Amino acid sequence: MAKFITGIVSSDKADKTIVVTVSTTKVHPLYRKSYKVSTKYMAHDEKNEAKVGDLVKIKESKPISAKKRFVLDSIVEKAELSAKDLEILKNEEEVKTEEVK
Repeated sequence: MAKFITGIVSSDKADKTIVVTVSTTKVHPLYRKSYKVSTKYMAHDEKNEAKVGDLVKIKESKPISAKKRFVLDSIVEKAELSAKDLEILKNEEEVKTEEVK
């Protein structure tokens, strides 16, 4: 039975590969303090669909490369553009309109 993992895409720079970060909380056995642990998985994305910030579901598969052991199953939720991204897009549009004039 294949294992499914849900996480957030932290990188999509490589061709047909995404890096998915999965965060979990653990409790220290002696001090009983909870702490956050994150693990990164490399997954195969055949169509380059997933972008940074997307919530995705990946499925365990046979080894694809030295580090890739998962395949993108589905995109659960698309990432919204941040305020910084919107500002960059507005600046690019302003530059294009100035060039046309």
